[in-house]
Amino acid sequence: MVTLNRIYTRTGDDGTTALGSGERRAKYDLRISAYGTVDETNAAVGVARLHLTDAPELDAMLGRIQNDLFDLGADLAVPEREGKAERLRVLSTQVDRLERDIDTLNAKLAPLTSFILPGGSPAAAYLHVARTICRRAERVMVELAAQPNEKVSPPAIQYINRLSDFLFVAARVVNDNGARDVLWVPGQNR
Repeated sequence: MVTLNRIYTRTGDDGTTALGSGERRAKYDLRISAYGTVDETNAAVGVARLHLTDAPELDAMLGRIQNDLFDLGADLAVPEREGKAERLRVLSTQVDRLERDIDTLNAKLAPLTSFILPGGSPAAAYLHVARTICRRAERVMVELAAQPNEKVSPPAIQYINRLSDFLFVAARVVNDNGARDVLWVPGQNR
């Protein structure tokens, strides 16, 4: 359980922050960047939810995703170490649920014949913003996983990868199931 009695501690004034393990790292450390960018994704999802109208099923999915993103942040905040007790980790069952949700939403959509431009409705535009932040989080996580002595669990990377797909499909759904999608026209303005 998390208890926050005091918001400022002054411990980060030296440019470091504590991981969930207690280890201190520079605030520009890749692990800090990874869970910070996951947090940005979560905030962008929250903004997108404010613009949903008449989409209770999608809103419930996004609410579960926001909780999962906190799980993902907790996973990243405590590096895996051999011989240490396991902490909260993203599980493959969370990835599976996300895939089922993608399939449920995608079943309502016509196949794309072009790439789409972010926009259409406010909710769709914000979901695209969340998607692009999510892609950045994925890049940082993959870079972190490639570092010596750093581990990122495969389900965590799978989850963030799948989430960007979910957000893309969700943006199409809130664009009247793709009817309000803005299609890219290659070379249109030459």
